[in-house]
Amino acid sequence: MRHEPAGDDLIELLFFAYRDFVGDPDRILSAYGFGRAHHRVLHFVDRYPGLTIAELLDILRITKQSLNRVLKDLIGQGYVEQRPGTSDRRQRLLTCTESGAALAADLTRVQARRLARALASPDATASPEDFLMAMIEPEDRPAVRRLMARRSVRPVRDGGGA
Repeated sequence: MRHEPAGDDLIELLFFAYRDFVGDPDRILSAYGFGRAHHRVLHFVDRYPGLTIAELLDILRITKQSLNRVLKDLIGQGYVEQRPGTSDRRQRLLTCTESGAALAADLTRVQARRLARALASPDATASPEDFLMAMIEPEDRPAVRRLMARRSVRPVRDGGGA
């Protein structure tokens, strides 16, 4: 057995950094009645106009049923359009409408701002842990540090054998 507190720290900080990274767009999306799945679809459809349903399913690694629920919302509220493929009319090609592209840009803007703040932090380039800590809301960092200091170090078992 061996202990890997640095690996544990990275995992834990990644959870906190992700929480805050997606929390910014979550607040915007809630005003539309949308969630993270809507964000993910908007993100890729906006960046890759003409994306097929099959390609989006492959990117997101979700079920067709899950995607259909989200697309129904986005298409129904005028944020995404679908049209038949040019060579294969059975294909559905997805593009953002003007309002969909504007919403996607708003969501990207808040996440880019968070990344820029983290990268501008004096300690962000010192280590991955420092960068992830810089991604967390400044007022939450002391609580995250206190919580992580309380964590008991658990042994990590090697998966290998022989």
